[in-house]
Amino acid sequence: MSSIHAVNAPTPVGSYPHARRVDGLLFLSGVGPRQPGSNRIPGNVHDADGRLLSHDFEAQCRQVFTNVRVILVASGARWEDLVDITVFLTDMARDFATFNRIYAEHFPDAAAAPCRTTLGVSALPTPIAIELKCIARAPAQDLA
Repeated sequence: MSSIHAVNAPTPVGSYPHARRVDGLLFLSGVGPRQPGSNRIPGNVHDADGRLLSHDFEAQCRQVFTNVRVILVASGARWEDLVDITVFLTDMARDFATFNRIYAEHFPDAAAAPCRTTLGVSALPTPIAIELKCIARAPAQDLA
């Protein structure tokens, strides 16, 4: 069992690795849309007191997929290695159709796409509208 820290991914918001390799599988910790380096959330608009006024869900979707790719690459895996994705949306009624459209761009062949479960949640740990929990095949490690 080994932990993976992806230097090009956003820093985790808690005490956990980006991913963990276990018995041929790669388990990614929850991946949100924060941008690496700045931790800025794309499309979020705040008032002068820092309260969230609005957000751009499509921008957050695109960033979360970018972040998943970065973690997969740092783990030695590929996009095609994804086998299961759990999606957490804070506004299922408003955002599900947009998510499905963007998901189809990333996985155009439904037969080859990972399994997927989508859940509506009331909130996520930071002011984000989407988070992904992913499992992928882990490529064989070079033990030399």
